[in-house]
Amino acid sequence: MALRFAHIVNPVQVKETSDLFVAQPITFKTMQIAQSVAGDRGLIVDLFTTQYEEDRSLIPDGFIKTPNLERSVLDCGKFSIPRKLPLIKDILDRLYAATEADYLIYTNVDIALMPHFYLTVSQLIEQGYDAFTINRRTILKDYQSMGEIPLMYAQLGDSHPGHDCFVFPRGVYPHYHLGQLCLGASLIDRGLLTNMICHAQNFLGV
Repeated sequence: MALRFAHIVNPVQVKETSDLFVAQPITFKTMQIAQSVAGDRGLIVDLFTTQYEEDRSLIPDGFIKTPNLERSVLDCGKFSIPRKLPLIKDILDRLYAATEADYLIYTNVDIALMPHFYLTVSQLIEQGYDAFTINRRTILKDYQSMGEIPLMYAQLGDSHPGHDCFVFPRGVYPHYHLGQLCLGASLIDRGLLTNMICHAQNFLGV
């Protein structure tokens, strides 16, 4: 039976001055390209989003919208600079409830995928790894449109130390303890990463 992957991102409306204004459409398109390549090789990939109500119009066709987020980190405390940042638990809870896929994938919404991304994930699983992170490479900012995606693919890029892409079995997710970790805060990756390592039989950091 073919492996099934469920991949979620959290889109957000931003001003034209934000890097995400350029990055998000490219992320969406490369996810769909990688989904198509995976489908040609017999893998099943479902693309999901979770979002606040005001962000729904940003999401292109081809993505399954999970229920809107109803709270943010602002509901958990008081901050000198209030920012409506979603909790990673709320995002992953919605993905877990929306799918029976074998593996869940979360990436930041500015992470573009190579066409063979899901094939690579499948091969790592075949090698015996059951949870892993895949670190990004940072390319030049010269490219600004979806029409330049082939040129972006050709960039080698520079290694980046942060964790932005997480793959883990759906079956272990109920054992994760994510507390009030929120997107946009430093070290959020460490919290999710620690849960993955603790509940994996064979963890890999790529």
